[in-house]
Amino acid sequence: MNVAAILSGKGRDVVTARPTATLEEVARALATRRIGAIVVVGPDGRIDGIVSERDIITAIGERGVSCLAETVASVMTKSVQTCDAADTLDELMARMTTGRFRHLPVVDEGKLAGIVSIGDVVKHHVAAVELEASALRGYIVAG
Repeated sequence: MNVAAILSGKGRDVVTARPTATLEEVARALATRRIGAIVVVGPDGRIDGIVSERDIITAIGERGVSCLAETVASVMTKSVQTCDAADTLDELMARMTTGRFRHLPVVDEGKLAGIVSIGDVVKHHVAAVELEASALRGYIVAG
């Protein structure tokens, strides 16, 4: 299974913000949408960064709640790991585990084309394992 299969089920919508958005605006969007990260895009639509719940909590812990008036650009991860539709679940799990992050924007021809979370990856991995187990049970019963 690959990223394309995940996106075909969940869709390609991605919540984005501009680098000039405040942390408060982004925190509100994360809470309202019940998501864990927002991709930060520039005027050209290219990925400038990504900001997660963890980034905002870290900023508050270090600087206090006054940091919520700061721009997303001040805390976002600028070196964003991405994936493409052909990447496999095993590749994603390895990259997310090694990099210790939970969200990967999907890029197609240089443009943002979706986002996958560790929850998406685990959900589809479990479904694939259950399908395989079911097939094996069928083979054993028929054999």
